[in-house]
Amino acid sequence: MDAMSTARVRPSDRYPDERDPARARRIGAIGLVVVVILGVLIAWLGYQKFSRQPVTGETAGYSVLSDSAAEVQVTVTRTDPSKAVSCVVYVKNKAGDEIGRREFYVAPSPDTVVVVSSEVRTTEPPAVGDVFGCGTDVPAYLDRP
Repeated sequence: MDAMSTARVRPSDRYPDERDPARARRIGAIGLVVVVILGVLIAWLGYQKFSRQPVTGETAGYSVLSDSAAEVQVTVTRTDPSKAVSCVVYVKNKAGDEIGRREFYVAPSPDTVVVVSSEVRTTEPPAVGDVFGCGTDVPAYLDRP
């Protein structure tokens, strides 16, 4: 008797094929949908957390006043202009080293965007001024007008 003719064959209608391509496509599609939903959820949460900052500060300009001082102008944008904020500005020398820093108070205003300036004392002749950032957590030690 031939060995190949005696091999038992499982009835396909009773036992599913382990390598069913339709089943593999369904699992792949479900996995893809889950990954896309998770990606959209993570992107939405990130946007909610980082998109709306209550205050931003951008450098509007700077002026070298002397060999030991510079003035840094900051454009402050607030979502709630009735709240005071504080900003930190710094000055660098020609080599790019920080040679002066100052934190200052920005009073409440009726305008959402204001331009303020602060003089920064330096340890060397200044070359450039910039803003480090602004925030709504105003320390008690800052001078208020």
